[in-house]
Amino acid sequence: MRIYDRTFSSRMMLGTALYPSPAIMQAAIRAAEPALVTVSLRREQNLSAPRGPGFWDELRALGVAFLPNTAGCHTVKEAVTTARMGRELLGTDLVKLEVIGHADTLQPDVFGLVEAARVLSGEGFRVLPYTTEDLVVAERLVEAGCEVLMPWASPIGSGLGLNNRYGLRSLRAQFPDVTLIVDAGLGRPSHAAEALELGYDGVLLNTAVATSGDPVAMARAFRLAVEAGRLSFEAGAMEPRDMAAPSTPIFGKAVL
Repeated sequence: MRIYDRTFSSRMMLGTALYPSPAIMQAAIRAAEPALVTVSLRREQNLSAPRGPGFWDELRALGVAFLPNTAGCHTVKEAVTTARMGRELLGTDLVKLEVIGHADTLQPDVFGLVEAARVLSGEGFRVLPYTTEDLVVAERLVEAGCEVLMPWASPIGSGLGLNNRYGLRSLRAQFPDVTLIVDAGLGRPSHAAEALELGYDGVLLNTAVATSGDPVAMARAFRLAVEAGRLSFEAGAMEPRDMAAPSTPIFGKAVL
């Protein structure tokens, strides 16, 4: 999976919220073997509070790269300020950019998203915007400097899976050279495999792993599903058809 000028062997990103304990979070990350782990930031946060230095030490001990996240930001100013804080605290130009526009569905404010992406790209950030599958919005984000797009599958934390396969398929076809990562709404490993089978470069998830009955086992399940989905895409999975097609040849069968 290519993220700007870096290439990762894993096609999965994993969030760090909602786990029952730090130890389970660590074990789940080890099981997932993700390319990046996302960490949300708040304006008052530093590396010793409020989560405490142990949280950051535990993450660093895993040897996984950080992806700061502007989760929960509702304005351009708030998102840009949070992104700058993330770069200062974590020493990375990567940022997952969220500008939320709807409180119930957590649908992104695509107008503010494009504006914030343009500002941050101009400041040297490498922006991964959480967006919809809208082709026009995608075009504006690419024009703003984004080399990676992160369209949602369905609302954050819903577990509904890929609500608009047509839209996601169209986005993949329209932007063949842009890294596309499905973000939000993946509830089962089969949802992740489905995204990879559509030709997407990767997935980002959190809730489906962290709130499952066994986060470690679920993290491994998602890892295997991502690998299977990509292998299926590369192998050329058969297209569905309306009629049955016999797998056994008619020629040479016994005739009474």
